Parts: sequence; structure tokens; C-alpha cells
Amino acid sequence: MNRIPVASIDITHVGYDQDAEILEIQFSSHSVYQYFNVPSKIYDTLMNTPTKEEYYHTHIGQRFPYRRVE
Repeated sequence: MNRIPVASIDITHVGYDQDAEILEIQFSSHSVYQYFNVPSKIYDTLMNTPTKEEYYHTHIGQRFPYRRVE
């Protein structure tokens, strides 16, 4: 999945597969997680919010099934 660099402290890159509804997040620790069944609205809001870490913890974190991929 192609990841886009983002301006954030803890989140460095974000990718999204709209057809599969998979959100992929790379953190500053270099770990990468995929989150499943994520609506495009969640991805769009994440990409447009200036407080990505706060939005991640509030709306994504433990709310969607996930797996570590790297």
C-alpha cells in the first residue's frame, strides 16, 4: 500500500485502500499497523485534522480490528 507522509509527531505516514477499507498507519517508532473496516470518512478526517494523534486515539486506536505488519 502506498503511504503518504504526514505532518505529525507520532504518525509519520498514512495509507488507505478505499475498496478494502484498510487504513495503514506508520508510527515514528517505524511500526506499521493496518486497521480494517475503516470508512473513508475516518481516513478523510484523519488526513485533514491538525491533531492526528488525538484523532487516532479517539476514533481509530482500539475501535477497529487491526494487525501489525511491520
